[in-house]
Amino acid sequence: MVARAAQKLPIRDQVIEAATRLFAARGFDATPLQDIADEVGVTKQAVLHHFPSKEQIRRGVLDSILAHWRDELPRLLLSATASDERFDSVLDEVYRFFAASPERARFIVREALDRPAEAREMLRAIAPILRGIGGYIRTGLGERSDDIDPDAYVLHVMQMIIGAAAVAEVTTSVLDAGGQARYDRELARIAKASLFGRRRAAAEPAKKGRRS
Repeated sequence: MVARAAQKLPIRDQVIEAATRLFAARGFDATPLQDIADEVGVTKQAVLHHFPSKEQIRRGVLDSILAHWRDELPRLLLSATASDERFDSVLDEVYRFFAASPERARFIVREALDRPAEAREMLRAIAPILRGIGGYIRTGLGERSDDIDPDAYVLHVMQMIIGAAAVAEVTTSVLDAGGQARYDRELARIAKASLFGRRRAAAEPAKKGRRS
């Protein structure tokens, strides 16, 4: 079989990419180790040289996803100066990451459905980062945050983005030309509206008062 993974990548990274695709498409339990080896174009023993078991491969897939967020999200939060800029940066990066490889989103959805205990473990690993984003939102909203739970809001937005990326290839077929771009724009608008739409709405009376 011709390997689908980029040949320039180290074997270990090729195994992670192949496993992400196969676990996303079939689920962990329905993916034999040999199929992962075939997808990469190497022997089963070559895969076992890097990962002693299929469970270790699953761990590698999770670690590759989590490592991105452990590195990238703190950088985004520190680089933006305003709370809405931070939220925009994080939102854009989360969707870009999963849209670039929808298999990542499908893998997470499958983990949540098929292996909920492991999915909860994954969420616990990134909980401090998610709470950090919630803290920035809370600070940015100030006194207007009383009717919003920023931590729960972040979870809903993450879930919405992951779900949208996982099924985008199917659902965007309902839209006419330019469907993917329209899909992406509306997703971003929905995610931001309940936070920053409230800020704009609060600012409008003040502007009118200054004009009168």
